[in-house]
Amino acid sequence: MTTPAQQRAEVLERLGRAVETLLSSVDARILPEHGAQIGYAITGARDTHDVAAITGGIVNTGNGIRAHGPCAFGVDETIARIILTAMKFDPVVRCAATIRFSKKMIPVFDDLFFDHRAFSRRAAPAGLSTMDWGVASCCRDGVPDVIYSLDSGTEEPFTGMFGADPIDVTNNIIMLSNRIIHIEL
Repeated sequence: MTTPAQQRAEVLERLGRAVETLLSSVDARILPEHGAQIGYAITGARDTHDVAAITGGIVNTGNGIRAHGPCAFGVDETIARIILTAMKFDPVVRCAATIRFSKKMIPVFDDLFFDHRAFSRRAAPAGLSTMDWGVASCCRDGVPDVIYSLDSGTEEPFTGMFGADPIDVTNNIIMLSNRIIHIEL
């Protein structure tokens, strides 16, 4: 049986390997303006301290992309809440990453057979976190591969990719990145 400390070490190791692969394999255009993030939760995660992510996310330096800091637990509340929300609907889905959104990606999601769903931030009920509500509203019939917001309002558009672990999510991001190389986003 794996101890909690061993599981946390395994989560960090697996996430770190996925980040290395992402940094060497994706087109920088797939990053949102303010950076991307990938997170991975321990089994049975209950709060943001049970989710590991990249300290400061993945950023475009103009000379390529790099991780702003190391992978650690409790360093990104937003990605943690996104993962924790998805886990309420499917506890196997313990990983999510944020990438850039463009409507031109939607046909590529279809070409890659990604199950994708959208939400409108304007439809979020008052008093609830828009992101938590949006992710939950898209997961009622199972957690899709991709969730995105159709409108951004004052915030950067959201696209989240979901999977069981960071290797699965990373592979999907790489496939998407390879397909958008010739698309003007």
